[in-house]
Amino acid sequence: MIFRIVDDLIFPDPTLAEPDGLLAVGGDLSTERLMLAYRNGIFPWYSDETPILWYSPHERFVLYPNNIKISKSTRQVLHSNRFTVTINKAFAEVIQACSAAKREGQDGTWITSDMINAYINLHKKGFAHSVEVWQDGELAGGLYGVEVGNVFCGESMFSRVSNASKTSLIYLCQSGKYKLIDCQLHTEHLESMGAQMISREEYMQMLTEK
Repeated sequence: MIFRIVDDLIFPDPTLAEPDGLLAVGGDLSTERLMLAYRNGIFPWYSDETPILWYSPHERFVLYPNNIKISKSTRQVLHSNRFTVTINKAFAEVIQACSAAKREGQDGTWITSDMINAYINLHKKGFAHSVEVWQDGELAGGLYGVEVGNVFCGESMFSRVSNASKTSLIYLCQSGKYKLIDCQLHTEHLESMGAQMISREEYMQMLTEK
């Protein structure tokens, strides 16, 4: 059963999600609803052609920062000092670049204008953060996501220069701020960097740890 959300600030039990993770439809992207969702292992994922869809996958693709795999070639890039990395210096530019990035096998983007505005608002209120990678003063890559305790819920990343998005993820892992990076859905690229599947139960335990 897929639940329909109306005005009440409430979500159904995440364990009731469909096999593909779809849990609920409707609601809004207010700061209060978004943060309630993230604190319960739920995130929005939809397009302009659909209502707001809320997901809670039965398994979560995550990266433990201490387990990140950095290839020899990537280490050489990091040591070359070709990039400068900053935090929360260009959140709006990062999310807009993520929205514009072409994805293999994906027609259009799920980062709609409403999503952009909602996450910029989350950022202004201190819940959403970005990592920016610069080369010669230009934004070369980066990522953004939502912080929930010791977990960074990664939303999207982009790269205009080879290794730029990878550099942003490595920087986030090496910041020492998080016990877990939530990558949400599987990609071969992130798997090659050490990401792995864990159960919803394991994920929720990490989400609620102090």
